[in-house]
Amino acid sequence: MRSRTPDRLCAEAVDLARAAAEEVATPGMVGEHIDAVAEADRVVTHLFDCAEPGYRGWRWAVTVARASRGKIVTLDESVLLPGPEALLAPEWVPWSERLRPGDMGPGDLLPTEADDLRLEPGFSGEDTPPPNSPVAESMAADVADTEEADVVPGSPAIQPVPARGSVGAIAEELGMARARVLSRYGLHAAADRWEEAFGPKTPMAQAAPATCVSCGFLTPMAGSLRQAFGVCANEFSPADGRVVSLSYGCGAHSEAAVMPKPPKPAEPVLDETVVEPVSIRPVADGGSVEDGGPAEELGHS
Repeated sequence: MRSRTPDRLCAEAVDLARAAAEEVATPGMVGEHIDAVAEADRVVTHLFDCAEPGYRGWRWAVTVARASRGKIVTLDESVLLPGPEALLAPEWVPWSERLRPGDMGPGDLLPTEADDLRLEPGFSGEDTPPPNSPVAESMAADVADTEEADVVPGSPAIQPVPARGSVGAIAEELGMARARVLSRYGLHAAADRWEEAFGPKTPMAQAAPATCVSCGFLTPMAGSLRQAFGVCANEFSPADGRVVSLSYGCGAHSEAAVMPKPPKPAEPVLDETVVEPVSIRPVADGGSVEDGGPAEELGHS
């Protein structure tokens, strides 16, 4: 049981504790004696102020003890410990919890845990039979008959196992030969993120004239997500190239404000059937000149 009262002989061993602290500390960095704390029966820890500039509020803790019925105090350990007002570094957080979207740069590698809840096993290749199993021999014979597979002379046991026709080959042809695929939890987590970033509760969607479900710039998605999300393809939209909720909307909606077409100007009219009369009056030198006024009779002076 821990004693509340420090042992007298151990509490008086201040000089011994100070000498031990000065031995491990930088010269001159052991300050005043602060307290003597009882750790157990005949075990006392002496606390000294630390004068190191980078360790404000820290204390040198030197533990001393003595044997039962013994008169000699011995040294146990010396260590630098933070005090109640010590300047401490932030609590360490694992990298997986510190990482935020946008932190990755070119060349960075992000490892994914084996038990990541966002993923689940995809095609693992476990259906592929061992090379010398009866199933593999049967597959080799069937493929040789139906698909003109290469057959090596000899017993069926040494025939190469065909990849064509197996589950793995079909999965690879369909682009599904992935070790892990998105789990239901990962799908819902992604949907929640997209809904929060570009969903109906955002200020942009609240002020939009219409939703994305009726916008001509919306590109549908494949799979079950197409029922709730699409990709914006409007370069003037704040969500261009982003996954948006069908309930999202912005001012760049294709039908928000359709500009009317300018009126087509009328075709020019050229009337060549009307002839205007032109009068001719004589001049002194015997010639004539055209007059734009009404026609006159030609006479002699």
